[in-house]
Amino acid sequence: MKFGLICGLAVLAGSPALAAGEAIKVSAAAAVRGTTSVVVGVFNVGFIFESVDRTAPTGGLIGAFGGATRAKSQLTGVTPEMMQAITDAAYADFRGQMEARGVTVGDPATLYGHASFAKVKPVASPYEVSVHIDKKATGKVEYYKPSALPGLVMLPGDIQGTGLSSMGMQMAAGMTQYAMAEYAKATGQAVVGLTYLIDFSNVKRPGAFSMAGLKVSSGMSVSPEFSKLSLMTPSGKLAQLVLKQAVIVEGDFATMDDATKDAGLQTAANIAGGVAAVFGAGGMMFGKSRTYAFAVKPDNYTAGAVKVTSLANTTLVDQLAALR
Repeated sequence: MKFGLICGLAVLAGSPALAAGEAIKVSAAAAVRGTTSVVVGVFNVGFIFESVDRTAPTGGLIGAFGGATRAKSQLTGVTPEMMQAITDAAYADFRGQMEARGVTVGDPATLYGHASFAKVKPVASPYEVSVHIDKKATGKVEYYKPSALPGLVMLPGDIQGTGLSSMGMQMAAGMTQYAMAEYAKATGQAVVGLTYLIDFSNVKRPGAFSMAGLKVSSGMSVSPEFSKLSLMTPSGKLAQLVLKQAVIVEGDFATMDDATKDAGLQTAANIAGGVAAVFGAGGMMFGKSRTYAFAVKPDNYTAGAVKVTSLANTTLVDQLAALR
C-alpha cells in the first residue's frame, strides 16, 4: 500500500483534533511509575463497516413529526489489505513512539511462547463482531491484529458485543488478562494491550433531533470508550488509559449517498401527519429512516486512518509518559 507519501495533511480537508472535554480516564495511575520495558500482548484495530443510530421519539410539529429516527450507514470499498496495512502502520507507529519515550518494547513472540500463555486461545484475524457503540447505536466491526503479533486476543471490556457471537471472546478475555499478569510477575516485564475502534461516519451524537432527523456526514475518528491502553505491571496491577473523547481527522475520505429506498413515502407520510395534527386529528409518529452508503476513496481513507491512529497513539503515549 502506497501511503508513505499520502499521509501528509495535503489530502486532508481539515485538521486533526481531540473533541472537547476530558480526554483520557486513567485508572491505577501509580502502577505505571517506573515502567521502562514492555511487551505488546494485545493490539487490535477495529473498523466499523456498518452502524445504525437512533434518536428517541419527540413531539415535533404538534406531535406529528416524532417517532423513532434511524440512520443506517454502510461502508464499501475498504479491502482486507487496506485494513491490514492500516493496522500494521498503527502498531509500528506505537512501538516507535514508545521507544522514543525511552520505553523498550520487546518481542511479542516471547510472551506468546511463555508458559503463562499456554491456555490463551487466539482467534483468527480479522475477527467480526456486532457491538454496542453507545446507548443508541450498534455496529458491525472487523478487528485486525498486526502481522507481527502471533495472535488476536482481547481484554475484558475491549468490546461490548451483541448476541452469541461475542460471548466466546468475552469469556476468553479474562483468561488473557490473567495470563498477562502471570507473565509480568514471572519476567518483570510489563505487558501492554491496546485497542482502537475506527468510525467512518460522523453522526452527531446525541445530535439535535428535528424534522430532518439525524445528521450524518463522512469523517474519520478513533471512537472513545472502546479505544484504550491497558498496562499489566509486574506487581499484578492493571493500569488503564481510556479515551473519553474521540480523536478526529476531517477529510475527503468517502463519497456519501442517500441510499434510502422509500424516502419519498416517508416524507409524504410525515407531511400528512403534520397536516392532520394541525387540524386536531392527532399526532401520528412516523419518524424517518435513512440508509447512507459511503464509498471510500482508498488512498485518502488509508491516509486518514493512519493519521488518526497515530494521533491516538500520541495522545495515549504522552499520557503514559507523564505517569512514568
